[in-house]
Amino acid sequence: MSAACNAAADSTTNINLIAADTNYRSEKMIVKRKQDQRNNSYFPLCFFLLYLFNSFTVSSSLAQTTINRTEFSMPENSRPFTIDIPQSMIQDLQERLLLTRLPNQLDGVDWEYGAELDYVSEVVKYWKNEFDWRKQETALNEFDNYKMLVDEIDLHFIHQRSDNENAIPLLLVHGWPGSISEFTSIIGPLTSPEEFGLAAEDSYHVIAPSLPGFGFSSAPTRPGYNPEKIANLFAKFMQQLGYEKYAIAGGDWGAVINRNIANTYPDRLIGLHTNMVIASPPSDKKVAGDIGSEEGALLENRRNFMLTERGYHSLQETKPQTVAYGLTDSPAGLAGWILEKFHGWSDVDASETGRLSDRISHDKLLTNISIYWFNQNIDSSMRIYYENRVVPPVKPISYIDVPTGVSIFPNEIYMSPRSWVQAGYDLRYWNVMPSGGHFAALEEPTTYVSELNAFFGELRDN
Repeated sequence: MSAACNAAADSTTNINLIAADTNYRSEKMIVKRKQDQRNNSYFPLCFFLLYLFNSFTVSSSLAQTTINRTEFSMPENSRPFTIDIPQSMIQDLQERLLLTRLPNQLDGVDWEYGAELDYVSEVVKYWKNEFDWRKQETALNEFDNYKMLVDEIDLHFIHQRSDNENAIPLLLVHGWPGSISEFTSIIGPLTSPEEFGLAAEDSYHVIAPSLPGFGFSSAPTRPGYNPEKIANLFAKFMQQLGYEKYAIAGGDWGAVINRNIANTYPDRLIGLHTNMVIASPPSDKKVAGDIGSEEGALLENRRNFMLTERGYHSLQETKPQTVAYGLTDSPAGLAGWILEKFHGWSDVDASETGRLSDRISHDKLLTNISIYWFNQNIDSSMRIYYENRVVPPVKPISYIDVPTGVSIFPNEIYMSPRSWVQAGYDLRYWNVMPSGGHFAALEEPTTYVSELNAFFGELRDN
């Protein structure tokens, strides 16, 4: 997903991301396989600093969770969930890939017109001939997957608890066009840090839900699910799980949703971490203009970049249903739509070749794309843009009175000046990374985990 727009002053916007590098995974990782229950249900400063923040619209004390993993009881209305895509759907995908018709492309152009033909062709060919969904499915099932009815949404989530008694609950929230697969390389280091050479005290109980209408969660059947409503749903979800205090982290729509959670339920939160911080311009013009030269150059770079990156956003916030027909029917079309965002928003220049595949493997990209394909929910996932535009906030965003940590990755699509963030949040931590982009947990898993530990570690010491 990306940055967003409008021009009035208290709303909420958007953004994006996906999965992380397997080098962060370890064969030592101890994870519990679930009982095989097959109850599957296949379901854009503001880049014009005032334009985006409208669409995006944490004083609490640290409460360490001292419940041991073995002592935790899941709610009665939750149930273990096993991802098990029917073979008939895999076969249908193969047949459609065999019948792929690709568009032509002008000579001598690269990505400036959109998804580049040679790269999309390469990924589609890999999807058809080499990608092993069952292998990726098995890897996803190594985590503790569940489903639970929250209001009208049959919510899918990974709930991976740590064996460390002082682990803190961490709600990880993804965005568009991402999924829970973004977090597969960081769950192990977060829940079992000692197995990855990290300190035992940096432990978390990870809760990673699929957004309503995304991944393996059911889709809303009625209008209205804007980020604020999803935030309220997640707050209720965490309450049903039994967590009175917890930390939150995420980027893209996850950052927007988490900002709303912090705005409405600050007393429930240990802290808020974000890799895409949204802040409104302060009313004090002196503060609003307090932007250093280095920061200003980075903001200007991102503003110029986004001038030609909002096409998808305008479409999805106005007529998402129209584009959904082609993306639901054609796997190559779906791949092109999603790959273009991953290429544009990732730090491909950080690789020697400048290729997306050297930052995010074909397998990781296609696992995420396949989740959209098999669940047939590209349409419902895009509606969050529409709902964000048309549904007015119940509680407009105000000062975020929750300890906040910000990690800036240089190729992030949206950035707020630090002075704006300080005026709008209880800012405790700010760090600018040397590399990385919008999909932080996927592109820079080791760095992302280190950033979470650095921020939440300061709160643990209080």
